Amino acid sequence: MFTGIIEGLGTVKSLSRAAGGLRMGVEAGFSMDKVKVGNSIAVSGACLTVVRFHDNIFEVDVAPETLSKTTLGQAKVGDRVNLERALCLGDRLDGHLVTGHVDCVGTVQAKRPMANAMLFAFGVPEALSRYMVQKGSVAVDGISLTVNACKRSTFEVSIIPHTAKITTMGFKKVGDPVNIETDMIGKYVERFTQHFANRYTETGDTTSSIDETLLTKTGFL
Repeated sequence: MFTGIIEGLGTVKSLSRAAGGLRMGVEAGFSMDKVKVGNSIAVSGACLTVVRFHDNIFEVDVAPETLSKTTLGQAKVGDRVNLERALCLGDRLDGHLVTGHVDCVGTVQAKRPMANAMLFAFGVPEALSRYMVQKGSVAVDGISLTVNACKRSTFEVSIIPHTAKITTMGFKKVGDPVNIETDMIGKYVERFTQHFANRYTETGDTTSSIDETLLTKTGFL
Protein backbone atom coordinates (compact mmCIF):
# COMPACT_ATOMS: atom_id res chain seq x y z
CA MET A 1 0.00 0.00 0.00
CA PHE A 2 1.20 3.51 -0.86
CA THR A 3 0.17 7.12 -0.33
CA GLY A 4 1.00 8.72 -3.67
CA ILE A 5 3.59 10.99 -2.04
CA ILE A 6 6.64 10.53 -4.26
CA GLU A 7 9.98 10.22 -2.46
CA GLY A 8 12.10 11.07 -5.48
CA LEU A 9 13.07 10.17 -9.01
CA GLY A 10 14.82 7.07 -10.27
CA THR A 11 16.53 6.22 -13.56
CA VAL A 12 16.05 3.02 -15.53
CA LYS A 13 19.55 1.50 -15.78
CA SER A 14 18.90 -1.91 -17.33
CA LEU A 15 16.20 -3.87 -19.13
CA SER A 16 16.20 -7.60 -19.85
CA ARG A 17 13.22 -9.11 -21.65
CA ALA A 18 12.48 -12.84 -21.51
CA ALA A 19 9.42 -15.09 -21.87
CA GLY A 20 7.05 -12.14 -22.25
CA GLY A 21 8.22 -10.51 -19.02
CA LEU A 22 10.83 -7.95 -18.07
CA ARG A 23 13.66 -7.64 -15.52
CA MET A 24 14.28 -3.96 -14.86
CA GLY A 25 17.04 -2.26 -12.89
CA VAL A 26 16.34 1.18 -11.42
CA GLU A 27 18.81 3.50 -9.70
CA ALA A 28 17.20 5.67 -7.04
CA GLY A 29 18.13 9.32 -6.79
CA PHE A 30 17.99 9.17 -3.00
CA SER A 31 19.30 6.85 -0.29
CA MET A 32 17.56 3.48 -0.13
CA ASP A 33 19.83 1.85 2.44
CA LYS A 34 16.91 0.14 4.21
CA VAL A 35 15.56 -1.55 1.08
CA LYS A 36 15.82 -5.32 0.99
CA VAL A 37 14.73 -8.15 -1.28
CA GLY A 38 10.99 -8.72 -1.07
CA ASN A 39 10.08 -5.07 -0.43
CA SER A 40 7.41 -3.37 -2.52
CA ILE A 41 8.24 -0.19 -4.44
CA ALA A 42 5.88 1.83 -6.63
CA VAL A 43 7.62 2.65 -9.90
CA SER A 44 5.65 5.42 -11.60
CA GLY A 45 2.59 4.07 -9.83
CA ALA A 46 3.08 0.34 -10.47
CA CYS A 47 3.65 -1.81 -7.39
CA LEU A 48 6.70 -4.02 -7.97
CA THR A 49 8.72 -6.41 -5.78
CA VAL A 50 12.46 -5.98 -5.26
CA VAL A 51 14.26 -9.17 -6.33
CA ARG A 52 17.83 -7.83 -6.13
CA PHE A 53 19.47 -4.76 -4.58
CA HIS A 54 23.01 -3.38 -4.92
CA ASP A 55 24.69 0.04 -4.98
CA ASN A 56 21.35 1.87 -4.65
CA ILE A 57 20.06 0.01 -7.73
CA PHE A 58 17.10 -2.29 -7.25
CA GLU A 59 15.88 -4.88 -9.72
CA VAL A 60 12.28 -5.91 -10.23
CA ASP A 61 10.46 -8.43 -12.41
CA VAL A 62 7.59 -6.95 -14.42
CA ALA A 63 4.88 -9.45 -15.39
CA PRO A 64 3.13 -9.42 -18.79
CA GLU A 65 -0.11 -8.10 -17.22
CA THR A 66 1.75 -5.11 -15.77
CA LEU A 67 3.53 -4.49 -19.07
CA SER A 68 0.19 -4.44 -20.90
CA LYS A 69 -1.54 -2.11 -18.42
CA THR A 70 1.24 0.41 -17.70
CA THR A 71 3.80 2.60 -19.41
CA LEU A 72 6.51 0.16 -18.30
CA GLY A 73 5.79 -1.83 -21.45
CA GLN A 74 7.52 0.96 -23.40
CA ALA A 75 10.30 1.60 -20.88
CA LYS A 76 13.77 2.51 -22.16
CA VAL A 77 17.15 2.73 -20.48
CA GLY A 78 17.58 6.29 -19.24
CA ASP A 79 13.87 6.88 -18.54
CA ARG A 80 13.08 8.77 -15.34
CA VAL A 81 10.48 7.23 -13.02
CA ASN A 82 8.69 8.23 -9.82
CA LEU A 83 9.56 6.15 -6.76
CA GLU A 84 7.74 5.51 -3.50
CA ARG A 85 8.48 2.81 -0.96
CA ALA A 86 5.57 1.01 0.69
CA LEU A 87 3.67 2.71 3.50
CA CYS A 88 4.63 1.68 7.04
CA LEU A 89 1.79 1.12 9.49
CA GLY A 90 1.61 4.23 11.66
CA ASP A 91 3.03 6.62 9.05
CA ARG A 92 1.20 9.83 8.18
CA LEU A 93 -1.18 9.36 5.25
CA ASP A 94 -0.43 12.62 3.44
CA GLY A 95 -1.89 11.62 0.07
CA HIS A 96 -4.57 8.94 -0.30
CA LEU A 97 -4.63 5.14 -0.24
CA VAL A 98 -2.92 3.95 -3.43
CA THR A 99 -2.58 0.22 -4.19
CA GLY A 100 -0.08 0.44 -7.03
CA HIS A 101 -2.48 -1.57 -9.22
CA VAL A 102 -2.65 0.60 -12.34
CA ASP A 103 -6.02 0.69 -14.12
CA CYS A 104 -4.90 2.00 -17.50
CA VAL A 105 -2.54 4.19 -19.45
CA GLY A 106 -3.86 7.71 -19.95
CA THR A 107 -2.52 10.53 -22.14
CA VAL A 108 -1.56 14.12 -21.43
CA GLN A 109 -4.07 16.05 -23.54
CA ALA A 110 -3.24 19.58 -22.49
CA LYS A 111 -1.14 21.61 -20.06
CA ARG A 112 -1.25 25.31 -19.34
CA PRO A 113 -0.06 27.64 -16.58
CA MET A 114 -2.62 28.86 -14.05
CA ALA A 115 -1.37 31.26 -11.37
CA ASN A 116 1.40 29.43 -9.46
CA ALA A 117 0.46 25.99 -10.82
CA MET A 118 0.33 24.05 -14.08
CA LEU A 119 -3.07 22.71 -15.12
CA PHE A 120 -2.92 19.27 -16.75
CA ALA A 121 -5.73 17.54 -18.64
CA PHE A 122 -5.56 13.75 -19.11
CA GLY A 123 -7.51 11.50 -21.43
CA VAL A 124 -8.81 8.19 -20.03
CA PRO A 125 -11.29 5.52 -21.18
CA GLU A 126 -14.92 6.36 -20.35
CA ALA A 127 -15.18 3.08 -18.43
CA LEU A 128 -12.75 4.47 -15.85
CA SER A 129 -13.86 8.09 -15.74
CA ARG A 130 -16.99 7.06 -13.83
CA TYR A 131 -14.79 6.39 -10.80
CA MET A 132 -13.62 10.00 -10.72
CA VAL A 133 -15.43 12.80 -8.94
CA GLN A 134 -14.65 16.47 -8.62
CA LYS A 135 -12.38 17.05 -5.61
CA GLY A 136 -11.79 13.31 -5.37
CA SER A 137 -8.39 11.61 -5.56
CA VAL A 138 -6.52 9.99 -8.44
CA ALA A 139 -2.98 8.66 -8.85
CA VAL A 140 -1.12 9.75 -12.00
CA ASP A 141 2.23 7.98 -12.44
CA GLY A 142 1.92 7.18 -8.74
CA ILE A 143 1.36 10.81 -7.68
CA SER A 144 -1.62 11.50 -5.42
CA LEU A 145 -3.57 14.35 -7.01
CA THR A 146 -6.93 16.07 -6.54
CA VAL A 147 -9.37 16.03 -9.44
CA ASN A 148 -10.28 19.62 -10.34
CA ALA A 149 -12.84 18.69 -12.97
CA CYS A 150 -13.88 15.53 -14.81
CA LYS A 151 -15.85 14.75 -17.94
CA ARG A 152 -16.71 11.59 -19.88
CA SER A 153 -13.18 10.80 -20.97
CA THR A 154 -10.98 13.52 -19.45
CA PHE A 155 -10.06 14.95 -16.08
CA GLU A 156 -7.95 17.89 -14.90
CA VAL A 157 -5.50 18.34 -12.03
CA SER A 158 -3.24 21.15 -10.81
CA ILE A 159 0.48 20.54 -10.42
CA ILE A 160 2.21 22.84 -7.94
CA PRO A 161 5.90 23.77 -8.42
CA HIS A 162 7.08 21.38 -5.68
CA THR A 163 5.37 18.39 -7.35
CA ALA A 164 6.75 19.40 -10.76
CA LYS A 165 10.26 19.62 -9.30
CA ILE A 166 10.44 16.21 -7.60
CA THR A 167 8.37 14.08 -10.02
CA THR A 168 8.18 13.28 -13.73
CA MET A 169 5.30 15.75 -14.13
CA GLY A 170 7.91 18.49 -14.43
CA PHE A 171 8.91 17.31 -17.90
CA LYS A 172 5.71 15.69 -19.21
CA LYS A 173 4.57 16.93 -22.63
CA VAL A 174 1.24 16.82 -24.46
CA GLY A 175 0.84 13.33 -25.91
CA ASP A 176 2.94 11.60 -23.25
CA PRO A 177 1.47 8.43 -21.67
CA VAL A 178 0.89 8.18 -17.91
CA ASN A 179 -0.23 5.46 -15.51
CA ILE A 180 -3.67 6.02 -14.00
CA GLU A 181 -5.06 4.46 -10.82
CA THR A 182 -8.52 5.59 -9.76
CA ASP A 183 -9.62 5.78 -6.13
CA MET A 184 -10.36 2.25 -4.91
CA ILE A 185 -13.43 3.31 -2.89
CA GLY A 186 -15.58 3.88 -5.98
CA LYS A 187 -14.74 0.45 -7.39
CA TYR A 188 -15.71 -1.36 -4.20
CA VAL A 189 -18.95 0.59 -3.81
CA GLU A 190 -19.90 -0.20 -7.41
CA ARG A 191 -19.06 -3.89 -7.00
CA PHE A 192 -21.02 -4.17 -3.77
CA THR A 193 -24.15 -2.40 -5.02
CA GLN A 194 -24.02 -4.23 -8.36
CA HIS A 195 -24.17 -7.53 -6.48
CA PHE A 196 -27.53 -6.57 -4.96
CA ALA A 197 -28.80 -5.13 -8.24
CA ASN A 198 -28.00 -8.44 -9.96
CA ARG A 199 -29.93 -10.36 -7.29
CA TYR A 200 -33.03 -8.28 -8.05
CA THR A 201 -32.60 -8.97 -11.77
CA GLU A 202 -32.22 -12.73 -11.21
CA THR A 203 -35.46 -12.82 -9.24
CA GLY A 204 -37.31 -11.05 -12.03
CA ASP A 205 -37.73 -7.72 -10.26
CA THR A 206 -36.92 -5.54 -13.27
CA THR A 207 -38.14 -2.39 -11.53
CA SER A 208 -35.25 -2.49 -9.06
CA SER A 209 -31.96 -0.70 -9.74
CA ILE A 210 -29.16 1.07 -7.92
CA ASP A 211 -31.28 3.85 -6.47
CA GLU A 212 -31.88 5.53 -3.12
CA THR A 213 -34.02 2.63 -1.90
CA LEU A 214 -31.31 0.05 -2.62
CA LEU A 215 -28.58 2.21 -1.06
CA THR A 216 -30.67 2.67 2.08
CA LYS A 217 -31.43 -1.06 2.33
CA THR A 218 -27.76 -2.01 1.97
CA GLY A 219 -26.60 0.52 4.56
CA PHE A 220 -25.00 3.16 2.35
CA LEU A 221 -27.58 5.80 3.35
